[in-house]
Amino acid sequence: MVSSSWSARTAIVASLGDPTRRALFDYLRQAGKPVGRDELAHALELPRAVAATQLDRMAREGILSVSFSKTGPGGPGTGRPAKRYAAVTTEVLASVPERSYELIGDLIAAAAERSMVNEESVEQNARAVGRERGYELGQAHGTIEGVLEATGYSPLSIDDGTIEFTNCPFHRLALDHPMLVCCLSGALLEGALEGCGDATRSVEAVSPGHGGSQCCARLIRRS
Repeated sequence: MVSSSWSARTAIVASLGDPTRRALFDYLRQAGKPVGRDELAHALELPRAVAATQLDRMAREGILSVSFSKTGPGGPGTGRPAKRYAAVTTEVLASVPERSYELIGDLIAAAAERSMVNEESVEQNARAVGRERGYELGQAHGTIEGVLEATGYSPLSIDDGTIEFTNCPFHRLALDHPMLVCCLSGALLEGALEGCGDATRSVEAVSPGHGGSQCCARLIRRS
C-alpha cells in the first residue's frame, strides 16, 4: 500500500481542528453507519448547505467515505439517490519532524512473528521483512526518491551522487533500539532500490551525525 504524503496527513489533522468538521466527524464515528446530510444538519443544528460543504470537503480529504442510497416515501430503495457519509477507520498519524512509527512498528511486529514460527534469528527475519517491504514500496512509488519522500527520510543530495538523510523517520525507537531499527531501515532501503530498479546506488551504513546525515545509512553511487 502506498503511504499518503506527509502534507496530506497533516492537512487531514489540521482539517479536524475546525469545530464544525470535528463535530460532524465525531457524530459519524459514534453513529457507526452511513448518515445523510439532513440527519447530520438536524442533529448538529447546522444549515444544510454548511453541513454539505464541510462533509464534501472531508470526503475529498479522505476523512469520510461516501455512498448513495434511495430512501423515499415508499421506504428504502425508492426516491432519488442521496449522499450518505461514514467516518473512515484508517488511522492518520502526523508529526514534526516527519516520523514513520507506524511503518517501523509493523516491521518489528512482522519480524517478531516470523521468529516465533521459524528457526531463523530475529536479525535474519528483520532483514528479510525489511527488504520485502522496501521492495513493495519501490515498486509502488517507482523511484527511490518517491520512497524516501513517502517514508520521511528527508534526502539531501551531495555533488558526488551520495544521498544523505537529514531526518530519521524512526528517531525515537532508533535511540533506544539502534541494532534492530537500523537493521530494518538498511534492509528497507536495499529492498526499495531493488523494487524500483535502481542499480546505480547502494546502501552504506554510517553513524548518525556523520556529514549531514541524521540516519544510520546513506545511499552512495556504485563504483
